[in-house]
Amino acid sequence: MLKLIFIFLIVNLNVKIFPLCPPELQEDPYKPFADVMPEPVGGLESLYKTINYPDLAKKSGVQGKVYLLIYINETGGVDDVKVIKGIGAGCDEAAVDAVKKASFTPGKVNGAPVKTKLSLPVIFKMK
Repeated sequence: MLKLIFIFLIVNLNVKIFPLCPPELQEDPYKPFADVMPEPVGGLESLYKTINYPDLAKKSGVQGKVYLLIYINETGGVDDVKVIKGIGAGCDEAAVDAVKKASFTPGKVNGAPVKTKLSLPVIFKMK
């Protein structure tokens, strides 16, 4: 019996210290879906108003969509932003800066706030 408990402890410690699953396969704390998905406080229009169209993009005539992956915590704060597909000329940076300054309503699962991933296209179009 003592050997069995000793072996269990060694195996249990080994799993916690050296997980068998590689990091990329471990569970992500940010949910890709929620019952209620996060939204920018004030709506998308208020988020778009905070974006400054970069001068280089204006001069070069750059238009298009910047696709972002936003990591939103349980309080609606932005933990991280990644550019999935950019268009360059400063537009990617302008979109990321605006999103980092924004606040969101948190995602919810069963009524409880959760960390959530949100995919968001930011449109740059000259008028």
